[in-house]
Amino acid sequence: MLQLTGLTKSYGSRRVLDDVSFDVAPGRMTGFVGGNGAGKTTTMRIVLGVLAADGGTVTLSGAPLTRTDRSRFGYMPEERGLYPKMRVLEQVVYLARLHGLEKADATERATALLTELGLAERLNDTIESLSLGNQQRAQVAAALVHDPQVLILDEPFSGLDPLAVDVVAAVLQDRAAKGAAILFSSHQLELVERLCDDLVILAGGTIRASGSTEALRAEHAGARYELVSSGDIGWLRTTPGIEVVDFEGGYALFDAHGAETAQRVLREAVERGDVARFAPQHPSLAQIFKEVIQ
Repeated sequence: MLQLTGLTKSYGSRRVLDDVSFDVAPGRMTGFVGGNGAGKTTTMRIVLGVLAADGGTVTLSGAPLTRTDRSRFGYMPEERGLYPKMRVLEQVVYLARLHGLEKADATERATALLTELGLAERLNDTIESLSLGNQQRAQVAAALVHDPQVLILDEPFSGLDPLAVDVVAAVLQDRAAKGAAILFSSHQLELVERLCDDLVILAGGTIRASGSTEALRAEHAGARYELVSSGDIGWLRTTPGIEVVDFEGGYALFDAHGAETAQRVLREAVERGDVARFAPQHPSLAQIFKEVIQ
């Protein structure tokens, strides 16, 4: 378990992190979201030891991070950090060797990983000859080749087409399933919502919301309900305490003032016709994000 507790960081009079605390659990993917300048990259760099925090701690399994711990981390910066003149396989093997792998093992791992990421036919091409999307795949391979215990990825899906997103997502999900703790930032909220077990929303250097995806959706669910019925549900429009948001045939989306009002709607709908569905509507990550940063 990677634990961030009370992290603070200032540049002069400007505080960029203020009491930032959250966990990144093994075997889970944690999405780290926030607008530009929210403090995501600063947080990641503190975890990696690139920046020093003014206050707070970063621990792994309850103990302060050591140089050896960080050698088992994989990091992918938002800025492209590969050598443009090196060949793809050569580059990833070189980085694996820096992590202490023997040449044969490094070559085997790099080849397998690049193949898994869809670059099998580009192993001997230079980095600079690749498209931006394929450079991104190579950079993901560089972060993963030493089989890290913790993965810190800054915008790993940037510049990827939908097919490449699915390929990279599958690779990361596989690593999480094998026990890696994965923290990644992204502006693609629908993608974060689809992939992540846990979410952390940062704005203005402070945590605005954090927890499991389902818990956050339940916590921020309002009094909005969905009703699907075979009967006529036009009566909803004149029901006291109800505000219809969307209506079409036997489908209605409505806000109910109070749980008892919602239950009264359900009882009446059952009396009037067959109810195929009646359920609270959970908000999307985009809706939660807008709500908590206001």
